[in-house]
Amino acid sequence: MYEVIMYDGGIYRSDELFELIEDVGGVVLLKNRSSQMLTVTMSIPEEDRPMVEAFCKEIGGQVRDVPLAGTEIAVIGPTLGRHHMPHPICDIAEYLRRCGAVTVVMGLARGRGKHTSQISLEETKIIDEYDACVFMLGNFKPCVETKAELLLSNINIPTVLVCGPVPEGIEGTCDAIVTGVGRKASRMREPGDRAKLEEVGDRVEEVLDDKKKAIEEDPPFVHPSEIKALLENFEPIDMCLRPAPLVMHLDGLRAKISYDEYHEQIENMEVYGRRLGDVCVITPSKINDSSMLIRIKSRSQVAYEDAEKAKKAA
Repeated sequence: MYEVIMYDGGIYRSDELFELIEDVGGVVLLKNRSSQMLTVTMSIPEEDRPMVEAFCKEIGGQVRDVPLAGTEIAVIGPTLGRHHMPHPICDIAEYLRRCGAVTVVMGLARGRGKHTSQISLEETKIIDEYDACVFMLGNFKPCVETKAELLLSNINIPTVLVCGPVPEGIEGTCDAIVTGVGRKASRMREPGDRAKLEEVGDRVEEVLDDKKKAIEEDPPFVHPSEIKALLENFEPIDMCLRPAPLVMHLDGLRAKISYDEYHEQIENMEVYGRRLGDVCVITPSKINDSSMLIRIKSRSQVAYEDAEKAKKAA
């Protein structure tokens, strides 16, 4: 059984930390360095956690649990303008990031106005690339009740709605609701605000737990961390200057390199004696042509395709 934890400290003796993670059979999921500070999200065997924790404290760092590690979450507002609460959106994204998730903040192209706001099919497809999304609406109850149905009904990933009033009649449009976070022009620093951020984090964790259980019923052919370890040695990924060039999802990864230039090389890589292209579905991202999505097929899907190939060969 593996546990995901985060090291937060300096770069002093960080090489020894990475060697220790490798020695215990762990995997580095995410590494961020800012000047002399370093955060490392890692997956390690449960029985080795005390040893890793003791070493992290020895080199002056802190260790904490990160329940959302290995996920990418979109935090969405009708727009990113002041009218639509930029501060709560940014504070929620930062809080989820501290829980281990990779977060992206986005606004809709035509989200402004009670009578004109809308979401396009392309925006829906972009949102569906993430593991889950937090959708923020505003303070006016009629507006929330009307727009929740219009904006959320076609999203196919777990969705947490955050708004000010308690809406009625929108059951089935989202997986969880957090109320009491209205329009604000200041940061969420007060004790009540902090409690609301924790509530948002708890709801996101719950909806992702449901998705994890559904995936475990027919697990991926390989774990996303194994694909990540394979791709980290791929030169275009190693040379990529974008932050977090590989982002893990619950059922795959996002690779921030050009699909047109590199997808064939990635498809021809081998994992457990198979072409990666045979056990994964690799597609360009809807965001732009400089990213690709790698969805890992389930074990039953791979077995079915093997059986079909055997029939054709017979």
